[in-house]
Amino acid sequence: MVEVTVRDGEPLEKALRRFKKKWERAGILRDVKKRAFYEKPSDTKRISRKKALRRMARIRRISQY
Repeated sequence: MVEVTVRDGEPLEKALRRFKKKWERAGILRDVKKRAFYEKPSDTKRISRKKALRRMARIRRISQY
């Protein structure tokens, strides 16, 4: 769980900005979007394979130079 303590004399907007940064770094929004609907295990595997192929192709392109 992400939590931020508001310091003495600190404006609420600044504390909210710190909260948003922590929230993004923790990957909460990404996790919520991922769990928004059920994804079959076969679809998950297919997507991960596709990402791996793209990653490998990118690495090959970069290493050529």
